[in-house]
Amino acid sequence: MRYDLSNLPLTTLLPAIVKAEDMLARLDERVLRHGVADGFRERGHFFDAAGSLWVGGELVHVEDLVLHDARMDARAPTHELTIAHAVLRVRRRLWNADPSWGLEMAGLAVLRGDVGEADEAIHRRRTSADDAEPDVREAINGGEEDDFGVDFAEIDAILARSEKVLNGGVPDARPEVIDDPLALVRDEDWDEEERLQSWRAVMHEADQLPPVLGAAVLFDAWERIEPLRRQHWLGGLLVSAYLRNRGKVTSHLFCLNVGLKVVRHDRRRASDRVTRLIAFLEAMALSADSGLKELDRLSLAKLQMELRLKDRRSNSSLPDVIDIVLSRPIVSAKMVARHVGVTPRGALNLVSELGLREMTGRGRYRGWGVL
Repeated sequence: MRYDLSNLPLTTLLPAIVKAEDMLARLDERVLRHGVADGFRERGHFFDAAGSLWVGGELVHVEDLVLHDARMDARAPTHELTIAHAVLRVRRRLWNADPSWGLEMAGLAVLRGDVGEADEAIHRRRTSADDAEPDVREAINGGEEDDFGVDFAEIDAILARSEKVLNGGVPDARPEVIDDPLALVRDEDWDEEERLQSWRAVMHEADQLPPVLGAAVLFDAWERIEPLRRQHWLGGLLVSAYLRNRGKVTSHLFCLNVGLKVVRHDRRRASDRVTRLIAFLEAMALSADSGLKELDRLSLAKLQMELRLKDRRSNSSLPDVIDIVLSRPIVSAKMVARHVGVTPRGALNLVSELGLREMTGRGRYRGWGVL
């Protein structure tokens, strides 16, 4: 399956490309130097995870995702909430890893949950480095620098095997073979390996294009090729990792789905490729614009909350409460109590002193946050 890039109408796409490039550059520069950058990154994980489910046609409330991530669910988690939490964990893993890790075969294998294939990819990388000539070996291993991508893949493979043992499984040194005679997990007629190779071939061609256009082409290729039916949401996260790997957005993992959910479905899924690419480029600009507004809100909220720290004692817990409020879309009394190390009653007093807005409107499971 081949995705053709030979006839891209660059003249038609140029205005959308320029706008997206400008907006992403502005956002990246502001986040890189902003005082609430850490909170912005963490909040972005939650908003993008919920947006990913929205784009896929499912509704997940951000407050439920926050509580589920903190293991303080107000109710039994739904299937959609579980998927959203998987998206959240993958985003954190991609951000904490080397920029190119998620786009390599070893990283893709780990993200797909194929531990055996991840081990094989690591082994092939190590073997090719050991068997090569000294100059080639230095190029493969990156000279004197450590290959963080391979190291992270090794750690992920070890963690996956350890989790299997803790769950009562038996570790196996050979690649895992899924016992699926009814093809309930993987469709025999849907060759994921071939489709992933086709998508990665598009990535090599996209490297010759401007970063935002390359990302748009990669996302459209993922939608057309559909490498992973079970994890179709992974495409948007890999595109965000691609932007980071190209050096376009290095300060955070871009929240692509925040803008995608604003673009109409008929434009995102149009039969005409130019329409789809323009819609995706507009979604990138909308995501960046939303990020700039979010920075302004967080900056203003931080300034207002810090005004209440005047004449406070040096060991006050309020600064810690400000940190968690800025890093989560919503917080509960139990979350504040666990983060600060006080009682739930003390957490309520701290929240009251900061004058936070109550966002849930409930008598129980109350939550506060920054709007």
